[in-house]
Amino acid sequence: MSSDREGAGADRPIRVLLADDHHLVRTGFRVILEIEDDIEVVGEAADGERAVGMARALRPDVVLMDVEMPGVDGLEATRRITGDADEPGGPAVLILTTFDRDDYLFAALRAGASGFLLKNGTPEALVEAIRVVDRGDGLLAPELTRRVIATFARPGGPVGVAGGLTPEAALRDLTPREREVLVLVAGGASNAEIAGALHLGEATVKSHVSRVLGKLGLRDRVQAVVFAYEQGVVRPGG
Repeated sequence: MSSDREGAGADRPIRVLLADDHHLVRTGFRVILEIEDDIEVVGEAADGERAVGMARALRPDVVLMDVEMPGVDGLEATRRITGDADEPGGPAVLILTTFDRDDYLFAALRAGASGFLLKNGTPEALVEAIRVVDRGDGLLAPELTRRVIATFARPGGPVGVAGGLTPEAALRDLTPREREVLVLVAGGASNAEIAGALHLGEATVKSHVSRVLGKLGLRDRVQAVVFAYEQGVVRPGG
């Protein structure tokens, strides 16, 4: 998510870059998105290499990324965009693909994608997904959530911790406030809801969430949810 949408800049439209190798698909997305007053399509890329270059040049808030593209695919493009060391406030990447495949899903999450949707969804779901990831929240298609939790919660699943620490040691490294934030994230609370519950500013909440993810070695809020359940920080129904 681009940090310069804070404060006075938050009134401007969400700037979206489209990356898909099919011209008709990009045109369809543009038509859907440009109806919305709060969304602006700032560019189109037909392959991953071009998407990376345009993301760096245009500094969009969200990149809508296909997976299978010629040359550099969407997963590698996502890694490059989210891994730019000199762009800490870079765009959120929302994967949108036809292929309902677990390997694509988990590779996208490891690459730093903020969301993953299938192309059989509705225009309304796409628009809302862009707004969600722009706010800094993670998003998965509802039909994928159970599979993610089941896979991430298995012993040896893809959730890791930073610095070679055990999960227990990483949890002990959290401050009491950071642990409170983790519990609320695991409950599905947005940054605004966490701010209200803990009587904090949203900017402070974002800093806490970033520190929690960093200390636990997690890529995004989706992994934080699974980690919290796996380690017993929260329990189903509790």
